[in-house]
Amino acid sequence: MRLSRVVQEVPPSGIRRLFDLVAEMDDVISLGVGEPDFLAPWRVRESAVYGLERGRGSYTSNSGLLELREAIAAHITRRDGVAYAPRDEILVTVGVSEALDLALRALLDPGDEVIVPEPCYVSYVPCVRFAAGVPVALPTRAADGFVPQAAEVERLVTPRTRALLLNYPNNPTGATMGRAELMALADVAARHDLIVISDEIYDRLSYDAAHVAFASLPGMAERTLLLNGFSKAYAMTGWRVGYAAGPAPLIAAMTKIHQYTALCANRNAQEAAIEALRHGEADVVAMVEDYDARRRVIVDGFNRLGLPCHLPAGAFYAFPSVAPTGLSAGEFTERLLREAKVAVVPGDAFGAGGEGHVRCSYAYGIGQIEEALARIGGFLERLDGFVPATVPAGEVVAAGASRPG
Repeated sequence: MRLSRVVQEVPPSGIRRLFDLVAEMDDVISLGVGEPDFLAPWRVRESAVYGLERGRGSYTSNSGLLELREAIAAHITRRDGVAYAPRDEILVTVGVSEALDLALRALLDPGDEVIVPEPCYVSYVPCVRFAAGVPVALPTRAADGFVPQAAEVERLVTPRTRALLLNYPNNPTGATMGRAELMALADVAARHDLIVISDEIYDRLSYDAAHVAFASLPGMAERTLLLNGFSKAYAMTGWRVGYAAGPAPLIAAMTKIHQYTALCANRNAQEAAIEALRHGEADVVAMVEDYDARRRVIVDGFNRLGLPCHLPAGAFYAFPSVAPTGLSAGEFTERLLREAKVAVVPGDAFGAGGEGHVRCSYAYGIGQIEEALARIGGFLERLDGFVPATVPAGEVVAAGASRPG
């Protein structure tokens, strides 16, 4: 059977093989999945049950329930100070992943380039390729807090560059960006007429400073597509409700594709999302406080074990270096799973810049995190040639935090 050359050339997800191995083993502590261990807020779940009991199972508008779009618009204005017209500047999608796919297909002609800072979420590069675009990798470095540097972005711009794809707080590194760093990127985007696709799904999981929406920067609303959703902050991963907010012509083009493919997001999930926006704030605050405590436990644990780890400023991922072990990230991951029954994800599964690191989710209870750290410690003690790195007090900085001088 003849298959698409593009599809055949895209490798399977680097995470999938790990999950297959985990499924075959008992007593594994998995820090591999980026999924909240909380339940969606009770009122959100009750809203969905209420709708099902009353037979609300019909299609919605392709754009999504107007009531939800109005609630999203009010939420963005309240939190970010950016105004969007609910009727033609917001599209409800089947998770943020669909929103990204729609955006790339609506924007790109064959051969158009998209600059993608890496490490990044595993779907970014394949989605660019599926849209006939050319992903241009921008490796970020631990020394810079895994923050993309504006000068390096600019060096990658060519006449074919169409967009810059950002994700902050970042999956897998937990890095985020402050206003000054975002303004530098905005200047590059404006001077080179780039569209900025800003995936801000982890915006509420920002611990050390308030999140700054890219579209809120001067002159950026008209060239920014904001992607967000309900999976992370509201623990609604399986509900598959996301949204895109941006200029009306781009939203219209995305809606045209959406209406021929997904048609609409699940109605009951949309109604639950309305409830989340209206009454879920206290639950979000409680979850963020819990994640904050967990990140400190896991980062302190890795540094005590001799695996240098920056303090992530957002999301729920730690990204320790495994270079002191002398193993590649892939070797470390596989041996740790087989010998200590702890599952983590090799950093190179997320692209350039992830080499020598592993991603560890702390979307798990502190007891589970502490047990995983104990098992990792035992594994390191048995590992030939391991020389723990020393991390003097004050040397580990938050990813994306400014350094003195």
